[in-house]
Amino acid sequence: MNNPVADEEQLPLIPDQRRELLLKHLRRDGVLSVQQITQLFGVSHMTVRRDIAELERRGLVFSVPGGARIASHLQSEPSFQAKALIEQPEKQAMATAAAELVREGMTVYLDAGTTLLAMVPLLARHESLTVVTNDFTTVDRLMGSTHLDVIHIGGQVDPSNRSSVGRLAATTLRQLALDIAFISTSSWDLLRGVTTPSAAKVEVKQAAMECTGSSVLVAGSSKYGTFGKFRVAPLSAFDTIVTDRSLAEAAAEGLRAGGADLRLAGT
Repeated sequence: MNNPVADEEQLPLIPDQRRELLLKHLRRDGVLSVQQITQLFGVSHMTVRRDIAELERRGLVFSVPGGARIASHLQSEPSFQAKALIEQPEKQAMATAAAELVREGMTVYLDAGTTLLAMVPLLARHESLTVVTNDFTTVDRLMGSTHLDVIHIGGQVDPSNRSSVGRLAATTLRQLALDIAFISTSSWDLLRGVTTPSAAKVEVKQAAMECTGSSVLVAGSSKYGTFGKFRVAPLSAFDTIVTDRSLAEAAAEGLRAGGADLRLAGT
């Protein structure tokens, strides 16, 4: 059988040529197994894994069990109910790590999302905080915490995610001075930063980041390597990134090389 790569390039290829060609095949096929790549290039499993790791450090591909994939396009975000049922240990670990950044007397913004919702009981332990949010479930759970000041920013209601979005919500946020803003996302990667398939969410997240002294991205590793249609901010705009320990080592290296204060939560 003819090797398709040999028809395109003369072998042997130097590593950069091989990686560029691997990217070309991944863009065409979406995902390839290590076995497929070894056959494609006639190289060892170890060489393939090194190539994948190098491309992952650059944010160009993302490792999966037994292979690699290209960044995937997130067409729509899952509902609050769907998100609440998955990855609960990882969310609790990230919430705990994020809550360690909060100090007494702060004005804290909690973006909508089930991971940040897990921070609520941890914040309620403080004696003096102002909690600002666009999330209705967060407000419900803080109703009994009379020692905390709670501000809901209002705006257009997004029933699927139990939150408020849009220009009115962003306008309220811009009247406030935040000490720290915790931002959630369903899609993020090194090259595109934080993105969303929902245009109505963009301005609220951006307004929170404009009004705070410190921006913290809290996002699970399972969402890394996906992107939505609308860009919120580059990863360099965040002072800290909190994710879980399932993030691939090469991806973590790439994020840190880009200057991120990356915190991996969990055991």
